[in-house]
Amino acid sequence: MRIAVLASGRGSNFQSLIDASERGDLPNVDLVLLVVNNKEAKAIDRAEKHSIDWIFINHTDKERVAFDIEVMAKLDEYNVEGIILAGFMRILSKEFISNYKNRILNIHPSLLPLFPGAHAHRDALEANATKSGCTVHFVDEGVDTGSIILQKEVVVKPDDTEETLSSRILVQEHIAFPEALHLFSSNRLKITSNGVEILPP
Repeated sequence: MRIAVLASGRGSNFQSLIDASERGDLPNVDLVLLVVNNKEAKAIDRAEKHSIDWIFINHTDKERVAFDIEVMAKLDEYNVEGIILAGFMRILSKEFISNYKNRILNIHPSLLPLFPGAHAHRDALEANATKSGCTVHFVDEGVDTGSIILQKEVVVKPDDTEETLSSRILVQEHIAFPEALHLFSSNRLKITSNGVEILPP
């Protein structure tokens, strides 16, 4: 399955997918393209090091849909079948999501539906949560509301800060994202009225 990754920053989850692919853990995945909207994104270095094509598409001074149309044109050029959001700091338009319905995967640093949005770690600590974690989900038009594929739990320690909690959750993200992509690329995910069913191999 031809997969594109959209990223804006350091790309550590992108790296976890590259590593899983090179280990042979993603036998049905071909990482064909990285799309960034930030010229300084460290994800670019990761793509170049592993001979993955990349493109910078500037979003400044563009309407959201105009930017998304530009991205979609590049994805079509590469015959992309699935999309991974790896720290992509933009809200996607309805047009983009509709065009790739049930083919966009995102990871969020909480146990959704708890603590959606941009400040999941802070929100978990402020709520005195005893556990948090990460969620891989399909992207829909809501904010972190798409069907959940899988989750990994992390215990919240009494002395945790946003930084310490984030670093422990990130370890689990690097496990969860390749696992979810493997299921997706192996056609083992079925969306039902009750959520996502994982089919046997």
